Amino acid sequence: MSFVLALDQGTTSSRAIVFDENGRLVASAQQEFPQLFPQPGWVEHQPQDIWQSQLATARLAIEKAGIQPSQLAAIGITNQRETTVLWDRKTGEPLANAIVWQDRRTADLCKQLADAGHEPQVRARTGLLLDSYFSGPKLAWLLDHIPGSRQRAEAGELAFGTIDSWLIWNLTGGRLHITDPSNAARTLMFNIHSQLWDDDMLALFNIPRSVLPTIVASSGCHGKTEPSVLGAAIEIGGIAGDQQSALFGQACHRPGMAKNTYGTGCFMLLQTGDTAMPSEHGLLTTVAASGDGKPRYALEGSVFVGGAVVQWLRDGLGLVPNSSAVEPLAASVPDSGGVYFVPAFTGLGAPHWDPHACGGMLGLSRGTTQAHIARAALEGIAFQSADLLEAMQADAGQPLAELRADGGAAANNLLLQFQADLLGVPVVRPKVLETTALGAALLAGLAVGVYASVEALASQWQMDRVFEPGISRDEAAARRSKWRSAVARVQNWRG
Repeated sequence: MSFVLALDQGTTSSRAIVFDENGRLVASAQQEFPQLFPQPGWVEHQPQDIWQSQLATARLAIEKAGIQPSQLAAIGITNQRETTVLWDRKTGEPLANAIVWQDRRTADLCKQLADAGHEPQVRARTGLLLDSYFSGPKLAWLLDHIPGSRQRAEAGELAFGTIDSWLIWNLTGGRLHITDPSNAARTLMFNIHSQLWDDDMLALFNIPRSVLPTIVASSGCHGKTEPSVLGAAIEIGGIAGDQQSALFGQACHRPGMAKNTYGTGCFMLLQTGDTAMPSEHGLLTTVAASGDGKPRYALEGSVFVGGAVVQWLRDGLGLVPNSSAVEPLAASVPDSGGVYFVPAFTGLGAPHWDPHACGGMLGLSRGTTQAHIARAALEGIAFQSADLLEAMQADAGQPLAELRADGGAAANNLLLQFQADLLGVPVVRPKVLETTALGAALLAGLAVGVYASVEALASQWQMDRVFEPGISRDEAAARRSKWRSAVARVQNWRG
């Protein structure tokens, strides 16, 4: 039997999962690493913490699977997408901490560029907004603030990468400096139409081309690891940003298929095939991971606070002892008692894009209990996701047949049932919730022949449970109208 190793490098932890040739999870390992907050609005990671934690989990997962490294046919890599690393090509040493996707230090730069009228050109070429979320402005900041780094970059001495590139550099002993289109598409430097680095965008951010990685296919034989790293020379066959990897792992290969990952935030992607569909409703146009080397695209919307609201109920309010206790507490009442909870702790993402919104609870009365608040919090996750799907359907011009759900919070039955009630379409949960890692493994397995074809993978996808809508469309519309009123009351609160 053949096996594939998926490296799933996330914002707060690194994971490694061994899958077999049927796409079944064999063994996994996970390790958290420190989050650094040097000043307000700044979020950093130590690149060596990322590499060492990912290496440790890879070795442990192989050991737990009871296999030899030589039995691994390939490695697939998926990662937090916009986090930015700059390192020395000769020594492999980072010049500074990684700037994490959540970091807001480049907000002023992005605003200056937008005020100067660059937003339409940026959007047309990259599919993105001018926002500090993305890695191009972060790289520009590093080159501007590390003495001598811009000159060294222009001389070809430095390498930039998102986390996939950083891991591959270390896995191959510095032989490979590559990325894939799904990660490149999150930099503000990549033209999603030509699928190449864009000279005008590089000029806008004053980035020397010599610092950039080579762009390769999401699925392909790109090179082998150094034998000393994992105990064998293993083909690196799959590379994809985490949300695109989850879309692939959910077998959303046809235009019109969509998935929502319910994690710390929520990330919804709608496959649009070979069409880079511009959004008129506050979404992003991005590149989807492709199993056959042909360009694929998706519409994407982000909810900044999804499952994180449950963590807040646990840690901030002390409402529950652990996250899993939220569902039974919320289910102990038949509804939210008229309470609406907008968890805009860090502003509102798509489709509102309001950094000045704040969190709020409305509809409180003397009869409101902890259970009502817990239920309203879960419903707030679903309401935000419904806003995303409404925007997607408006952009796509077609209704959705179903929504595929994954991520840690997708284990919550109450949440997924309410999501189906709001949307009026089935919400489908797969048997494998680790779809981000699975997507990376499938991309890698396709490259080396462990998996026969994209079509074969789609037939291999297995459903755990379908949540059918259980309320009338009139009732759903009334609830969403109330939700919109609640959102309106918290918008621009800090403005």
